[in-house]
This record gives sequence, C-alpha cells and structure tokens, in this order.
Amino acid sequence: MAADPVGSTSRRTALMAKWYLPLKRLADILAAGVLLIVLSPLFVLVVIALKLSDRRAVFFSQKRSGLGGREFTIYKFRTMRADRKHDPFEYVPAGHSDITAVGRMLRRLKLDETPQLWNILKGDMSLIGPRPTVPEQVVRYNDFERRRLEARPGLTGLAQINGGILLPWPERIKWDVYYVQHLGPALDLRIAFKTVIVILAGDKKFTRTIEQAKPSE
Repeated sequence: MAADPVGSTSRRTALMAKWYLPLKRLADILAAGVLLIVLSPLFVLVVIALKLSDRRAVFFSQKRSGLGGREFTIYKFRTMRADRKHDPFEYVPAGHSDITAVGRMLRRLKLDETPQLWNILKGDMSLIGPRPTVPEQVVRYNDFERRRLEARPGLTGLAQINGGILLPWPERIKWDVYYVQHLGPALDLRIAFKTVIVILAGDKKFTRTIEQAKPSE
C-alpha cells in the first residue's frame, strides 16, 4: 500500500482540522455521554462482579500519552490480580494466569476499556483513533512512529479492527499512521461498524498486516 505524498497528506490534514475534527469532537461528546448513561446498569454489575471475585480495587489507572504526546491518566476495569507487579512493556495474553476469571470475560467483550468513555468526555481521547500508549514507549519513537500522536487517541482504531494486540507492534504502528494520513468520516464510520463485528466474532478472524489489506483500505 503506497503512502500518500507529503503534499497530499498535508492538505488532507489541514482540511480535516478545519471542518471534520470539530464535528468529530462533538460526536465524541454526545456518543460518550449517551453510552455512559445507557451502560451505567452494566457498569454496576461489573463493579459487583469484580468486588465479589477479589474484593480489591475495581479500576486500573495508568499514565498514557495522547495527542501531541500530552500525558493523561487512562482508566480501565481491572482484569488482573491487584497484587500483580505491572510492567508497561509486557504483553499479557488472554490466557495468562494473572488475569482473573471476570477479567477474561471483560477482555473478550472489550468491556474493560469502557471506563475510558470518561476520558473521551474530558477530551483526552476520541471514540476512534490510535490506542494511547505509555510515555516510556513514546520517548523511543522514531519520526514515523511519532505520526500516530497527530490524532487524538481512541477507544478503538484501525489497528484494533485488524488484529490489535495480536499484531506485532510495528504493524500496529503502520495501521495507526495510515489512519492519521486518511482521517475522515468514511474511515471512522467503517471502523465503528467493524468494531462491533470484531467484538462479536473475535480478533483472530480479522488479523492482517497493512500489506495484506486491499489498496482501497
């Protein structure tokens, strides 16, 4: 898949900043607000289940880097044992013994990430964009990788609907940068629609590198 010429990308970025990004932010606020209200009964059930299973902290928080590298605190429902030492660079597979039974269910349905709706309301995140990563990783970025910081980080994104954590990190970066280069309403709508399908069917069925994608995607 050929990259956009620099001039073309710059014009696209300027156009998106002028008219689409304000609309995207408004949509984020409205959608996150509605989802927080609609999902509130489910959140209560999740909190009860987590408390009954472990009786410790319900939420996990961590510093992440967002738009332009600005740091913020991200929130998740805790899916691993509360006494586990956390390594920001460690990939924890779904079957890891440190993941609780409730945590496995939350991860499978992507419900562990839903507290980030609050991050969206605050303006830290968007519904759709590159997933925010830890500052320790951002300081190691090269110029290409830093391009993913040009968009507000998302609850879901182009990398997530194409395998997410099942993809090697360099491949996720490629998807994220492609998203930044092609940001627009059509792409966001496609990502939102496919996210629902991926949640229902699972990540494995949709795992692919950007080179395996069709040129139009």
